[in-house]
Amino acid sequence: MTCFLKKTLACFILLTGTLTQTGCIGLTSGINLGPFAIPVPVSPFYQDQEELEFHIQERYARVPIMGPLVSGGPVVALDPPSDDEVMQALEKARPVRGGVPLLSEKQRNRVRIVKEKIADYIDPPRFIPLIGFAQLHHAHYKCTVYMEERLINGWPVPYTLDDKEVVEVLYIDHNHFHMCGDPDTGASSPY
Repeated sequence: MTCFLKKTLACFILLTGTLTQTGCIGLTSGINLGPFAIPVPVSPFYQDQEELEFHIQERYARVPIMGPLVSGGPVVALDPPSDDEVMQALEKARPVRGGVPLLSEKQRNRVRIVKEKIADYIDPPRFIPLIGFAQLHHAHYKCTVYMEERLINGWPVPYTLDDKEVVEVLYIDHNHFHMCGDPDTGASSPY
């Protein structure tokens, strides 16, 4: 055997021994995912975007189903929109996210939110699939956001634009169902 073959064989044995002892790669006795066991880096932007979409879906995109209205009880909407919900709607209307740091940035400062209920009414009972007979309760809010907005541009000519009196009006709807009559919702139902 030549010296070159001996060196190649020794390197191959050394490399095989090293790879089998690392844990994630190689010939393990447990489950081996092969090349899929190596983690792939994901940009924090995409991770943050997924978390934000889940947050909005979990908190604001669903229509809750409440128990039946009690005669003589309050027939008003539950809660006005939270400040977080107003800011999420504002971000959708006038995005701040997505600027390139040190090149183009947008900031909101001194934010003040005023919420006004403009309508609160209940539709007549009707049959809704998967729910049964229910009434849809509508609540419409006018949210006025007062703020200062700052645009910072860093290249090619650095400058800063300060707008001290920004006013944005958002209309947010809160809808939820009230079941009608004496519904049989099962033993684990809260109503």
